[in-house]
Amino acid sequence: MPRCGVALAVVAHLAAVLAAGACSRGASPPGEETTVDRSMAGAPAGPSWAPRPQTLAGLRTLARSGPGGFALSTAHGPVTFLAGVNLGGTTPGHRPGELAISAEDYRRWFPAMAALGIRVIRVYTIHRPEFYRELAAYNTAHPDRPLYLIHGVYLPDESYVERADLYDGGVTDAFRAELRDASAAVHGALTRAPRPGRAAGHWDADVSAWLCGWIIGVEWDPVAIKASDRRNRSAPALAGRYFAATADASATERWLAARMDELATTEAARGVSTPIAFVNWPTTDPLRHPDEPQAQDDLVGVDATHVRAMDAWPGGTFASYHAYPYYPDFLRYETGLRAYRHRGEPDPYGGYLRALLRHHAPTPVMVTEFGVPSALGSAHAGPRARDQGGHTEREASAINADLLRLIHDVGMAGGLLFEWTDEWFKLTWNTVAHQVPADRRQLWHDPLTNEQYFGLVATDPAGMQAPQRISDRVTARVDESYVYLTVRDVGDRTTIGLNAARDVKGPAPPGSADPFADTAVVFDLEARTAQVWIRVELDPVGLDYRVPAGARSDPVNGWRPFQLVTNRPMTLPSTGARLPMEFAAVGQLRHGTWDPAQVGYDSGATWRAEGDILHLRLPWAFAGVADPSSLRALVPAAPGHSSPTLGLGLSISDDGSTEVVGTVRWTGWNAVRYSERLKAGADQVRAAMLAVS
Repeated sequence: MPRCGVALAVVAHLAAVLAAGACSRGASPPGEETTVDRSMAGAPAGPSWAPRPQTLAGLRTLARSGPGGFALSTAHGPVTFLAGVNLGGTTPGHRPGELAISAEDYRRWFPAMAALGIRVIRVYTIHRPEFYRELAAYNTAHPDRPLYLIHGVYLPDESYVERADLYDGGVTDAFRAELRDASAAVHGALTRAPRPGRAAGHWDADVSAWLCGWIIGVEWDPVAIKASDRRNRSAPALAGRYFAATADASATERWLAARMDELATTEAARGVSTPIAFVNWPTTDPLRHPDEPQAQDDLVGVDATHVRAMDAWPGGTFASYHAYPYYPDFLRYETGLRAYRHRGEPDPYGGYLRALLRHHAPTPVMVTEFGVPSALGSAHAGPRARDQGGHTEREASAINADLLRLIHDVGMAGGLLFEWTDEWFKLTWNTVAHQVPADRRQLWHDPLTNEQYFGLVATDPAGMQAPQRISDRVTARVDESYVYLTVRDVGDRTTIGLNAARDVKGPAPPGSADPFADTAVVFDLEARTAQVWIRVELDPVGLDYRVPAGARSDPVNGWRPFQLVTNRPMTLPSTGARLPMEFAAVGQLRHGTWDPAQVGYDSGATWRAEGDILHLRLPWAFAGVADPSSLRALVPAAPGHSSPTLGLGLSISDDGSTEVVGTVRWTGWNAVRYSERLKAGADQVRAAMLAVS
């Protein structure tokens, strides 16, 4: 079978496995199989990837990173580029600190990852003991195709941001303890009592045989780091046994060197050395960006070249970057970055990666987060249409595959895709104020929040409530993401009005005479166009930013097209040029089929017409709902920006008449159901993973 055919066959098999095996707790029918065949037919074979550690400086060393590059020691020789994926810590319906992933989840995911060509898993924090047990079990069963581990360690106490002091005793002591616990967890030697926000239990599985790196810390807050550096400028430099800060290191870099030395000391006591790095991102990179219009994104640098690994630590160090192709804005405006060309066109993202490599040389650099999301919503525009959202699943997969190849080709030491599964709890700046109450965000999946759709695996809502017959013309259903309507006997030009906020009344929307509608969808079936409109006083954009006069077109009879703000007005510092406010036209709906099992599946489609029957799936935000799980409507002027709703009043307008047809009602929920599936285009990501490994 041709390589393409093999890839498609493997992806089809994995899609069936994930769809059959993943639901919310207790959601599988009795007797349904929820695990996968561990042999995972179709997983990539080839040379053995079994670990072959060396003993250097008296320590077992599986991977080394230094002036000679990065090298993971395997049975088939040194691997100089790590291709992998980031894995979060929870599942839909849960907050990140709840760490809700089960042994069955890991048992299903690990073979699927391997079959997709993923070689490395990166976790951000200590997972429950089940993670380490299942990883050890999988790798033991597949000695020639193991999944390697890069382990992260978060700051348990991030109050350095409010206190503007990374050297705060509470911050430092909590991080030291977490570093010790993380090392113990990896080596199967940890017991922790239950405590909010962290994993608890007994860790008895040693996965250190497959540990190929540590990445500690978080994406640093630039304002807090700037202030902390100033406050702690006289903090003593570290000259540890395993790591040392250079003479020109900042206070932050000295603090990080100390923590890296402490982790290395703990690991060395167990006879192990592996590369240790700290988290960084473009906002606090050590480069200068004179074309960056946001001052805080070029305020301070944290430089990995100011932290040195000593000879006693053969694992060495590398520079780790969360680097996305759409942010910060200097990627759009820094002319020097456009000199790099990818596929025959200027590529500022590739130019930025090359600049990182030049600065850090000879220290290897790894892109430990990258990717674009497959959300309807977008939060930022990027060069070459690599935006922070607004992509279909197939488009996002193609971009992510291309980015992985680019990261490899420019000379990075690795590329770790963000992320394995979609995460419902995530927030983003241009919808966070629209989702209230905030402590229930994890209970619904918002298609307009791009951060919730980065996964290679979709976590689709499965809590579909019973169909409702609203009238002779309309039936409705709801789930954790959408309101589904089927409307019969529609004309070529039809307006559907929706009313969630009961106390709001005013001018009717375009094409309708309904004064109670809060939002409306105007359809032109012949032209295959549909536009969501929102009443001005309910428009959520003002919750994100006070829009300057003239930044948007004037309202039409008190109504605006539904938009998301994607950039504030700014000034380009190098030239003084004024940059306008930017918006995403998310209210322009796409016609097509949204069933993944259908030919022509389009994850961005929200409506389709079949003769005079109209099918619509409307994200809750387009219906004016702030939280469907607790039946709250979004009312910007109300306390807390929301008010209770009894349901969605519906009106239908066509042929010059308006009919109020009834109300869509639903029952609130405190637990969710979901299913898993590989997103469209996963075969492209698989091909890229295999090509760079």
